[in-house]
Amino acid sequence: MNFSTLTNILENNSKALSSEFKRIFHGRGNYYEGFNFLTIDSIDTILNVAFYNKIDINDEDKLIEILLKFIKQTRHKTINLQRRYLSKAPSEVIYGTIENNLYAIENDIKFNIDLLSFQNNGYFPDMKKGREFIKSIAKDKKVLNLFAYTCGFSLSAVKANAKSVFNMDMSKGALSKGRANHHLNNFSTSNIQFGPYNILKSFSKIKKYAPYDIIIIDPPTFQKNSFEVNKDYVKIIRRIEEVVSSNCTILSCLNSPFLDQKFIIDLFNEHCPSFTFKNRLPNCEEFICIDENKSLKNLVFKNY
Repeated sequence: MNFSTLTNILENNSKALSSEFKRIFHGRGNYYEGFNFLTIDSIDTILNVAFYNKIDINDEDKLIEILLKFIKQTRHKTINLQRRYLSKAPSEVIYGTIENNLYAIENDIKFNIDLLSFQNNGYFPDMKKGREFIKSIAKDKKVLNLFAYTCGFSLSAVKANAKSVFNMDMSKGALSKGRANHHLNNFSTSNIQFGPYNILKSFSKIKKYAPYDIIIIDPPTFQKNSFEVNKDYVKIIRRIEEVVSSNCTILSCLNSPFLDQKFIIDLFNEHCPSFTFKNRLPNCEEFICIDENKSLKNLVFKNY
């Protein structure tokens, strides 16, 4: 474990930090030998650190020592450490304090976050390029946001003056946070729908607001008793042509390291033949990965 390499990367990636969210170290892509357990994010004045595996106590002590030294040279006042390898992924503040009503900023859009919650904090930064793409095409469009979670894509669409957005997710709690995200940004929700339904069992709800000009499909890889990407993704693709406009763009997302983009392209070719694969969106450069087949895949399909 080369700590001098880590120190150099942190220093290089922190030269132009602002209040906006930035990942300043990404070890999960196996690009940096010995650090696949580690991610470090800058969230305004908070350094948010995640351990995905347990490491030797001496290495942990050395790493924390480096981070404490690092924040004395930056804007950070707090270090939060989440242990993702433990049950419920608990977090602890190891330096400074964390206040309530936190939010991350991405392209001037605010996302409510809870750094002391279990597992996910409410914001997925690796999807930034996907949200930027939706923002670039959403003006005056009707948008369907499937597996909406806390409605990040909806925020981007509303920012671009979309005609309407239908956010659908089986988690009422996630959609409530999504609605709060719209309010946080002073976005009107008069043309925004929040549907707390199981997507695979509620296609009639989807049809209610059809046809859609933009459809986002961003499912979890695995959600117990509700969705498994390798066997359930096809169930959506089979029916998606029923709810599209004649000039529709679909952003189909896949975040499984075990399936490559061919998996999605083959599903469209077989079950949604009116749509053609156009391109894969680039991932954020800070989420560097030694094998792009294992990284986030955002695929664009069009029927025109």
